[in-house]
Amino acid sequence: MLIIGIAGGTGSGKTTVVKKIIEALPKDEVTVLPQDCYYNDNAHIPLEERLKMNYDEPASIEWTLLCQQLTELKNGKNIARPSYDFITCSRLKETVNLPPRDVVVVEGILVLTDKQLRDMMDVKVFVDADADERLIRVIERDCIERGRTPQMVIDRYRETLKPMHELYIEPSKRYADLIVPQGGNNNVAIMLLTDYIRSLLSSGVNHTKICK
Repeated sequence: MLIIGIAGGTGSGKTTVVKKIIEALPKDEVTVLPQDCYYNDNAHIPLEERLKMNYDEPASIEWTLLCQQLTELKNGKNIARPSYDFITCSRLKETVNLPPRDVVVVEGILVLTDKQLRDMMDVKVFVDADADERLIRVIERDCIERGRTPQMVIDRYRETLKPMHELYIEPSKRYADLIVPQGGNNNVAIMLLTDYIRSLLSSGVNHTKICK
């Protein structure tokens, strides 16, 4: 099993990169673990307070559960991956059954900030993109998918997203084996990454690192 970590700022194009990797590999060969599914279960906290919480710092993620489930997949076991509702900012009761596969992609803004998780990865990727482009994508996504107004998104960007990006996410770039500039639009970098994954799978080498 190959474990691929894909990090990058909010709106950088991580989801697009993951989608293109899945499309490039044989069907049913990739299992994806989104970091966002592992936000701490704060259902006991009133909604008004949950909406004000900082979800862009490492402390907002239940890393122990993520690493535990990743280990279970590596040991050939199915997992019950948690689900998360961004509108209510709470973990859902429903879980998603995921089987172990040849490639597991762990994707999220903070996945390179946790050492235990980082050490489990065979390939670490950072998806980079211009800050203005990221903000535009975040506004489009949050207004359509998460019921927020443009002003709410802009206020959150200024108060939380930007400072947390500078404090935690941007510094985690130094742990990456591969940096993908221009986000999900960099087809050349994505092609090189998928070709490398194919080569590892075909050679049966599960723990080779990309040479820096």
